[in-house]
Amino acid sequence: MESVLRLAFHPERLQIEDDSVRHAGHAGAAEGGETHYNVFMISDSFRNMARTGRARAVHAALVDEFASGLHALSLTLRTPEEQGSQK
Repeated sequence: MESVLRLAFHPERLQIEDDSVRHAGHAGAAEGGETHYNVFMISDSFRNMARTGRARAVHAALVDEFASGLHALSLTLRTPEEQGSQK
């Protein structure tokens, strides 16, 4: 996932956290994790994109990961100018 996001968006900051343990027993959760992630990314690629467009772009970049077991993403996507507004 990290290499795909780096190649697609050339982020100046990227944090990926496997949050699967919090979703154990929920739909899409698999034993061993790697199904639910939190992604925080700062990239100039998001400039002039609405929040929904940014999310769609990330989901499109990760289509192969979704096909092989990734179930859910929590996304915080910012431009360099927006980086002070991290959650």
